[in-house]
Amino acid sequence: MSVLPAPHGPVAHRPVFSPEEIAVRARRIREPVHIVTAPGGRELGLATGPVPDGPVLGTLPPLYPEWLGGRTFCEAHGVRFPYVAGEMANGIATTRMVSAMARAEMLGFFGAGGLAYGEVERAVHTLARELRSHTNWGVNLIHSPAEPALEFRVAELLLRCGVPRISASAFMELTPAVVLCSARGLSRGADGRIVRRTGVLAKVSRPEVAERFLSPAPAGLLDRLVRQGSLTAEEARLAAQVPVAEDITVEADSGGHTDNRPLPALLPRIALLRDALCRRFGYRAPVRIGAAGGLGTPDALAAAFALGASYVVVGSVNQTAVEAGLSDDAKAMLCEADVADVAMAPAADMFELGVTLQVLSRGTMFARRAGRLHTAYRTHASLEEIPAAERAVLERDVLRASFDEVWQRTRAFWERRDPAQISRALADPRHRMALVFRWYLGSSSRWAISGETSRRTDYQIWCGPAMGAFNRWVAGSFLAEPANRSVVRIALSLLEGAAVLTRAHQLRAHGVPLPPEAFTCTPYGPA
Repeated sequence: MSVLPAPHGPVAHRPVFSPEEIAVRARRIREPVHIVTAPGGRELGLATGPVPDGPVLGTLPPLYPEWLGGRTFCEAHGVRFPYVAGEMANGIATTRMVSAMARAEMLGFFGAGGLAYGEVERAVHTLARELRSHTNWGVNLIHSPAEPALEFRVAELLLRCGVPRISASAFMELTPAVVLCSARGLSRGADGRIVRRTGVLAKVSRPEVAERFLSPAPAGLLDRLVRQGSLTAEEARLAAQVPVAEDITVEADSGGHTDNRPLPALLPRIALLRDALCRRFGYRAPVRIGAAGGLGTPDALAAAFALGASYVVVGSVNQTAVEAGLSDDAKAMLCEADVADVAMAPAADMFELGVTLQVLSRGTMFARRAGRLHTAYRTHASLEEIPAAERAVLERDVLRASFDEVWQRTRAFWERRDPAQISRALADPRHRMALVFRWYLGSSSRWAISGETSRRTDYQIWCGPAMGAFNRWVAGSFLAEPANRSVVRIALSLLEGAAVLTRAHQLRAHGVPLPPEAFTCTPYGPA
């Protein structure tokens, strides 16, 4: 990452008092900056370099992007930067993306959600081979209420293959799978502290869910895992003394699963809960709080760190990165998005529960069409009960196939993945209807990934307002060109900008009259 060039010679260190010069000097974040007064004693200005002659009211030390978050996060995960590339389901967060982040001394998660077991297994083996000397990488474990056996099987795979970090997302309750990931491999170190073999980072957007991850695992779940031979009695005993997760990612308004809550309200609430629970249980190790959702500009990252986040998790904008497993066609659609070009739509994995997620609305009809399917599901008890006129519209305008055709495709899919779903559907017409409609929701994501342009208006692209904010920020810069958007370049640009804006806010808080341009930061070009 290149930075603004530092001028040389005595002129570089003279105090400056004009708004334009103050703005330029404020951007030199890697040098100490001195707040000085003009000879008359009434104006405030800035000087960098050696302490200047004359009155100096205060000095701010150098500021680096690495220092924005919590040092304990970086130390715990072996990273240089407090930045995470979040898991994007269906493999959109690719192994290539995770490897790039690990080698850049950041943390990234493979998007295992929605993938078949074999696909996850191949990705895990690839990462374990490529990153054998790294511990700063991980894989997503997504809550799968309709497929608990698959969720548990994936958890066992991650532990068996030594995945060092696991991001647990979309959980509403603790399950055997996520407790297993937290408790397996616990031991006592030489100093008596409990040592984790696997780090669990839990994404939460509700205080009641955060409380479950901030508390020790329930005794009932631990006993069950011991009885079935998944945990030792000693691991269960140690698990009763530590939180399920030592990193809690507070997920505000975001792409994909979201409760649409604003970060400034949600993060402090969960931080207070964290503090109360840490006191109650007397934890020896700190529980770190991270921020996710709506983070697409330096301003947003700086605000998250100012709220007390130890780290940030960036998701939506990375879908346009060159490493992302999304088609060029879908990436181009994302590059055109603005902050209001999003909508809520039914989630494929929690369709029956009525759970919704946030998706791109510009250029696609997915949200509206998926909503029509869910309305039909809520209104009718079976496919056969849907009136002929309504059925014709759904088959023609949404599915582009008859219910019978879609059922045959659905049946073939579940016979490979989970035959119990077929047995249940044959006994329960309402479940059969749900599986047929879920075919559209699942396929729409795959069409966006593969670039099935004949189904462009059905693309399901997970996206939050951060995507539009990012597009506006990079407009006219080198990052406006998709070919320049590597996941690492995006991360470094956001972090550099966040550090510049943090320095500007520090100076303003000390009374320095910064002009508006000091609070803007365009992406710097490649080094």
